[in-house]
Amino acid sequence: MFSYHLSSPLTLTRRWLSRRPVLSIVLASASASLALTTFSAAPAGAALVSTGACSNAALTQPFARWGDSNTYELAPGGGFEGTLSGWTLGGAAAQVAGSEPYGVTGSVGSSSLALSAGASAQSPFVCVNASYPTFRFFARNGSPLSTVLVQVVYKTVLGSVALPLGTVALSDQWQPTPPMLTGSIVGGLLSGGTAQAALRFTALTGASRIDDVFVDPRMR
Repeated sequence: MFSYHLSSPLTLTRRWLSRRPVLSIVLASASASLALTTFSAAPAGAALVSTGACSNAALTQPFARWGDSNTYELAPGGGFEGTLSGWTLGGAAAQVAGSEPYGVTGSVGSSSLALSAGASAQSPFVCVNASYPTFRFFARNGSPLSTVLVQVVYKTVLGSVALPLGTVALSDQWQPTPPMLTGSIVGGLLSGGTAQAALRFTALTGASRIDDVFVDPRMR
């Protein structure tokens, strides 16, 4: 079972602006859903960020067998097959043989991303806005008690800003993580609408593997 420690995007922003330490809290899926409903219920005339889709990437339902019927798009290089052009790897992060076994991209792949303790990987920057509220990926541990810190990195007029989204405690079997908030509404506020964002994964304790990173554009 995954354990997911999550802080809300608005809380993270307040703490970032005040330069206070960020403390993670545990939220149930219902709480995350309620937060997303609150964002989407805001009057259109009061919107401060763009809500139109940023890309025309193909949409699928990769998590349907786990009860999630939302449509998602695969992050650039998020299947870790072929070249990892655009990804930034740090420490002992490497593409390795072996993939999640469910074939959610259409077929079972042949590789995934391995992170030893302290290693990190950052995805290419892509367009996001308020219509990209969540993402999910597949992961498993490579050693007992493995955990991965997940951050979103936004390009702003002040430079790149990294917001911690939560910490995932991994299982010893390939499983999808719970939906995680991108903080895209916060990124939009920081950038004035549509933002360029990247996802950063850092192995905190033990080795880990990740695969098939998907973002939900909520086009439904």
